[in-house]
Amino acid sequence: LCVTTMIICLKRFNTYLLAAALVALLAGCQTEKSKHDKQSATLRLHVEVNRDAGDRSEPVTISRTMQVHINVDKEPFLNEAYVAKAKVVDAMGAFSLVIQFDHRGTLMLEQFSATNPGKHLAIAAQWGEKEKAVTRWLAAPLISHRIGDGLINFTPDATRDEAEEIVRGLNNVAIKNGNQEKPKDQAKDNSKPK
Repeated sequence: LCVTTMIICLKRFNTYLLAAALVALLAGCQTEKSKHDKQSATLRLHVEVNRDAGDRSEPVTISRTMQVHINVDKEPFLNEAYVAKAKVVDAMGAFSLVIQFDHRGTLMLEQFSATNPGKHLAIAAQWGEKEKAVTRWLAAPLISHRIGDGLINFTPDATRDEAEEIVRGLNNVAIKNGNQEKPKDQAKDNSKPK
């Protein structure tokens, strides 16, 4: 009788242990997902200006390896509030960031690119946890034509992981600002019959 009771108690204990492990695992996954959902990033686009622009301009160094020194307008003409979507795209052994702006951002990008051919766009971002946030000039693409589609594509001075974090933060900001729909929970989508 004691042996049978011990086996039943042992089975019950294993069931409780298994349930506790599942709860801990699910809570850990949910915590990581909610952490990603709360991440944010900033994006600032500045236009290159002449050095004699006075107090409105500042010299910046872009790229840590192949440094580019340009003078930019201190005030950005576009920021993350106008981002509709961001993504990392693989391109011939490397990757680039693709940023799509909303309607108003598209109009501003078109205006600045049309009036500043031959100049650079200086692109800066900030991402990461608030206490350890990284701020960096990411790129300085040359304006070669009017950009009328609201899309910029550039290779950032960032690692792949940093680029993914920037994109996740920008997309979270776009969702918060109503520029992008919140993605449906994949777990709910998988439970629906097909």
